[in-house]
Amino acid sequence: MTENFLVKLFEHNNWANRQIIQACSALTDEQLDAEPQSATKGSIRQTLLHLVASQRGYLSLLTLPVEARPTVPPPFAGLQDSARISGEGLLALARDEPGQPLESQLQTRDGYFVEPWVVMVQVINHATEHREQISSMLSALGVTPPDLDGWTYGEVTNALIPIAS
Repeated sequence: MTENFLVKLFEHNNWANRQIIQACSALTDEQLDAEPQSATKGSIRQTLLHLVASQRGYLSLLTLPVEARPTVPPPFAGLQDSARISGEGLLALARDEPGQPLESQLQTRDGYFVEPWVVMVQVINHATEHREQISSMLSALGVTPPDLDGWTYGEVTNALIPIAS
């Protein structure tokens, strides 16, 4: 099999981020800022901002020296663009596109050295966790969340096709 599975994971991640941001774009400010009635901490707005700012931060960790990494989160109105730009950057890394080679160890702002693969795993896990929290909060508000799982992505990309009987 010649497909790069890591690329597919990041393509799914980018698609799922777009879907959850799009689903939340129709919410009122009251819904975006409602305190969840669950174990989740933070509103939908806060969780979306955290998800996108973190993704941008992970890309910066992988590609920029500590002093050049952004510290200001993106504005809420720019979430879709920020998610797209950082998602494309991470996808390019997953594709191993020509460019600046990654260091074997990266320095975090909080005093750690980390290997790039750990950051790539964190990107996927972190986004999945927060998208599920947002989906739970949407359900609690009576809003049907989008289906974001791998099966649904397989269907929309024609990688999961029913066998005709």
